[in-house]
Amino acid sequence: MPNTVNNVSLFTSESVCAGHPDKICDAISDAILDAALTADPHSRTGIETVGGANQVCLFGEVKTRAKLDYEQIARDRIKQLGYTVPGWGFSAQESIFSNDIHEQSPEIARGVADDSGAGDQGMMFGYACSDTPELMPLPIAMAHALARRIDEAREKKELKWLRPDGKAQVTVRYEAGKPVAVEKLVAAVAHDEKTTAEQVRADVVKHIFTPVLQKYGFELPKDKDIVVNGTGLWHIPGPESDAGLTGRKIVVDTYGGYARVGGGAFSGKDPSKVDRSGAYAARYIAKNIVAAGLAEKCEVGLAYVIGHARPLMQTIDTFGTATVTEKALYDFKDKLIDTSVHGIIETLDLRRPIYSQTSAYGHFGKPHLPWEQLVA
Repeated sequence: MPNTVNNVSLFTSESVCAGHPDKICDAISDAILDAALTADPHSRTGIETVGGANQVCLFGEVKTRAKLDYEQIARDRIKQLGYTVPGWGFSAQESIFSNDIHEQSPEIARGVADDSGAGDQGMMFGYACSDTPELMPLPIAMAHALARRIDEAREKKELKWLRPDGKAQVTVRYEAGKPVAVEKLVAAVAHDEKTTAEQVRADVVKHIFTPVLQKYGFELPKDKDIVVNGTGLWHIPGPESDAGLTGRKIVVDTYGGYARVGGGAFSGKDPSKVDRSGAYAARYIAKNIVAAGLAEKCEVGLAYVIGHARPLMQTIDTFGTATVTEKALYDFKDKLIDTSVHGIIETLDLRRPIYSQTSAYGHFGKPHLPWEQLVA
């Protein structure tokens, strides 16, 4: 959270496009998870994807009754993300595929049978605040909106020069703890060789930055505080330029650095892995506390140990903004959700193929997902 000087502070968050190398890998891992859950809701997965120059490699563990065509799932996702040009050094058609996935460890399987225990140890955090309608911090909410808008402009061919891959970064000025202005905007977008840097900048400002800031009710910063493609040009997108890995964007996936980050990544993991389900439960609790008017800001912490059903730690921090007693906050939590592994999975109905929706633009702030739902 922002450090303040004279009650004024700046905070920056970034997001990345769905075609970013790390997000390609998240998308493949979650597509495999969804395919497994579609055929077998009790599938166990811990899938790591690596994307490099002209190759994609799968690692990790899977236990499922589903018959999965791993290579086809991976190639379909790569194609969907726009990597169809072999000349970019990474494509759905020509990149080399390898599969080193193995059966789930029997030691782990013993501890998580029937969701009776956590699939690993670790700590998870969930956060919510009143900055935005989705109860997310403004910097990450706006960064996600910019990254999504970049992808939308490419997919709809509004900006025909765009190629998959890109990033967005937003710096917000806070006064007395409230967001009051956007101080700086940054974008990096891959583009074709025919389009000049000047045209790229003008189009990004007009078609990406302006509509998103208008949506959130803010004005563009000064021209000198807008940076588009800081090195000038960017032609080759994806893993040819920078290798990707599942789970490497956990700050992007959560709260943009505005709140604490747990110890594990999400993508490719079934809900018996509390890195994922515990983080979703923590967000569910925090969001409902803020939505119910019990606090303006809330961070929920959970910690688990492998094979044990219930968390070893449960904390609620409202940063002095609570409108009720501490006991009332914990009573609210207990009525809202049972934070045992089984309780989280059942309450949020997590054994469904819903995880590809989380692979880009963050896991939180999307109102249709179960951990974003509000109690009556």
